[in-house]
Amino acid sequence: MRSILIVGCGDIALRTIPLLNHGYRVFALVRDPAKRSALRALGVIPVIGDLDDRASLLRVAGLADVVLHFAPSPNAGIRDTRTRNLLSALSRGCPEPLDGTRINSAQRSRRSKLPKRLVYISTSGVYGDCGGAWVSEIHPLKTTSPRSLRRVDAEQQIRNWARRNRVHASILRVPGIYAADRLPLRRIQQGTPAIIASEDSYTNHIHADDLAHICVAVLQRGKTCRAYHASDDSQLKMGEYFDLVADAHHLPHVPRISRTEAQHVLPEALLSFTNESRRLTNQRMKQELKVTLRYPTVADMLAANGHS
Repeated sequence: MRSILIVGCGDIALRTIPLLNHGYRVFALVRDPAKRSALRALGVIPVIGDLDDRASLLRVAGLADVVLHFAPSPNAGIRDTRTRNLLSALSRGCPEPLDGTRINSAQRSRRSKLPKRLVYISTSGVYGDCGGAWVSEIHPLKTTSPRSLRRVDAEQQIRNWARRNRVHASILRVPGIYAADRLPLRRIQQGTPAIIASEDSYTNHIHADDLAHICVAVLQRGKTCRAYHASDDSQLKMGEYFDLVADAHHLPHVPRISRTEAQHVLPEALLSFTNESRRLTNQRMKQELKVTLRYPTVADMLAANGHS
């Protein structure tokens, strides 16, 4: 049986795991030992390690035929040191443990076994602001945001590593993830303003369950060193998205302000999203990965959950 290593066991990983169990022996890299029992209940073998501690990654060397890299980048800087540590561990193993413990012969032999495939979850933020234009996967990466620059760095590391080691690597560029339990209800209830329609930014979306299925599709059909947009068919501006969710939950619309006003009112974290506008094409995902979305638009999900 083939083995797969999941790195980053958040919501999307937990939605993906049930789609993998019948075809793989599934391992998961976890930093918190308290999560081991929940993962075992899903049929997953937990492996304790921390992407910020290179020496703790010894066990992942040679462990899996396939790697799903869902882990976020570090919170600071413009380099993704976590991806660097992971790739180093996958390709060469880690140094001898700092406490002087010797590794055994089986662990040494695994060091030479590279994974055959790697899938990386990136972000559509790598493109930066595109002024509302349609963006395909070949569009230049022009972000200036440190958060997205770390993702660009991770993508470049993975492409270079994959070519050098002849590993089949694919990249998913993911926009805003939503689900019934991942909607901006608190923001709407608090009345946090949105931008007036004439100045508003386009935003892109994907349902969490659809993203889990896309992860499996790219694992099966993704081309090497190729990026795919994991995005649905919605064409919404950010304020339209909030209004759609508000209407579905019988909440008042948030107030609208100008973009100039927003610079003084909205928190920096929100401004970084508000100031970027683009519309992602998803033809490559549908044609090459053979993906059929369960929820083609946000409105479809809301209607399916009884909100119409």
